[in-house]
Amino acid sequence: MNDAFRNFKERHADLFEFIMFNVFSNIATIVNFAVLIFSRNYLFSGLSGTAFRFWIYDYSIKNGGLAAFLSFLLSFFIAQAVNFVVQRKIVFGANNSLRGAVPIYLVTVLAVYLICLYIPTVALAPLTGVFGSFWATNLTNMINIIVQVLIIYPVLKYVVMRKEN
Repeated sequence: MNDAFRNFKERHADLFEFIMFNVFSNIATIVNFAVLIFSRNYLFSGLSGTAFRFWIYDYSIKNGGLAAFLSFLLSFFIAQAVNFVVQRKIVFGANNSLRGAVPIYLVTVLAVYLICLYIPTVALAPLTGVFGSFWATNLTNMINIIVQVLIIYPVLKYVVMRKEN
């Protein structure tokens, strides 16, 4: 079994790396959901009746209000911090300078952040009507996670998490 695993890893290095990226992203995903659920139901629950509108973000009461905005914000931030550490060492084995890697990662995360904070403003209310608040929040979060993978993986692989000789 070890030989088959090692042969697969060597013959399909990029595919193996992508699989490992997704497997270890689950650590960040679990953190994301835990923080989202905790912050929405406990930490910020008192703010769910307060609408929040800023720029393209419309977190009306129907969209979860300020509680939803702050919960998505906090859960994304904490999950990305966890993801950076896990991906850098375990998946990519990066040894490049943090001085160059961290600013690029932060810009990427900020861009993804802006997108993923917008998605609930268009997805949460319709999904709530169909699935209820709990499932709509989690389905919206799943959409955000897919968007994150599609953007962050290539940036990490080709720009941020490089191995230097």
